[in-house]
Amino acid sequence: MNIFNDILNLRFIDYLDVVLVAFLLYYIYKLVKGTVAINIFLGILIIYGAWRLTEFLDMNLLNGLLRGFIEVGIIALIVVFQPEIRKFLLMVGSTNLGRRVKFLQRFKFLKTDATNTTNVDAIVAACNKMSMSKTGALIVFERNNNLDFLTSSGDEMNIKVTQPIIESIFFKNSPLHDGAIIVSNNIVKATRVILPVNNEKTIPKRFGLRHRAAIGVTEKTDALALAVSEETGHISYFKDGEFVVFEDASQLISMIKKDLM
Repeated sequence: MNIFNDILNLRFIDYLDVVLVAFLLYYIYKLVKGTVAINIFLGILIIYGAWRLTEFLDMNLLNGLLRGFIEVGIIALIVVFQPEIRKFLLMVGSTNLGRRVKFLQRFKFLKTDATNTTNVDAIVAACNKMSMSKTGALIVFERNNNLDFLTSSGDEMNIKVTQPIIESIFFKNSPLHDGAIIVSNNIVKATRVILPVNNEKTIPKRFGLRHRAAIGVTEKTDALALAVSEETGHISYFKDGEFVVFEDASQLISMIKKDLM
């Protein structure tokens, strides 16, 4: 009965507090899911639980050791979880401020170029053609996070996106086919770009460095990525460091257009 009364006496701010903590735990789960960080996170929870247990049982010596480990370990955790913390901050910034700005840009008085949208149909059509010939490709779509820090690793370009352009860049005898290309607002910003490779996630062995690079760049930024396998010709779509399943080209086009909005 007392517990029931306590629940009834909860304020609105208490409910809000619970909801916010639930969202925070959900984001943490999304960050560490499928990586070695999940094991580290579980280890931290076990140590914290042991610290609280020794405190409850008045085991002063062991409690002091665990408390010291936790206090000093905060700095170590920042180092260990640096990629996850960075991704979390990018997620917060991208899903809130960036989308709000893009929402405001829908109004005519804030728009600067109504036709400046990426030709997703041409890119997917090029990927389908390269898939048939088993031509490897890696295409990165820039969204809210600026990818200029990556373009410097390749050759900067300023080419309008068309299907023949995409196919010619990744043609096997082309000097530009190695690495990834970055597309922003229907412009190929750079070719032969070197992307950060994710070595933590476990992915099927049939996927190679292109797919690990696609996972890496979409984990560390809010970019989207398309990869065409040179071995199988399979087209893969990546968002938030994860494979995104699609049934056919038309569904893939719709998904990319929606994610670029």
